Amino acid sequence: MNSPIDTVWMLLSTALVMLMVPGLALFYAGLVKDKNVITTIMHVFMKLCLISIVWILLGYSLAFGESKFGGLIGGMNFLWMNNIGLETYPGTSIPHLLFATYQGMFAVITVAIITGSFAERTRLYRY
Repeated sequence: MNSPIDTVWMLLSTALVMLMVPGLALFYAGLVKDKNVITTIMHVFMKLCLISIVWILLGYSLAFGESKFGGLIGGMNFLWMNNIGLETYPGTSIPHLLFATYQGMFAVITVAIITGSFAERTRLYRY
C-alpha cells in the first residue's frame, strides 16, 4: 500500500540528491583555473545525462533485477524500465518507479564524483 508521506519524503530526497550534481559541478569549477571552468562543469552535466540514460536502459535491471547468477548480477527483467510502474516496490511503501529514480540519482552522483580526478587533465571532446 502506497504511503503518501513516504512518497513525498522520497521525492524530496530524490530532488536533493539530484541537486548535488550542480553543487558538485560548482565545487569542481572552483578548484580549476579560469580557462577550464566550463569544461569541468560540462563533464559533470554530461555524466548526469549519460548515466541517466544508461540507468534507464540497463543499469537498474542489472542492479535490482532477479538474479540468475547467485546474486552476483541482476537479470534483464527491468530492461528499458520494463515492468516498473506505480505499484509499491517489494518491502517498501513507495512506488517502484520512484525507487528506481532515487537509486538512479545515486548512480549519477557516484560517477560524477570521479570527474574531480581528471579535472584540468582532459579536454571535453576527448571525454
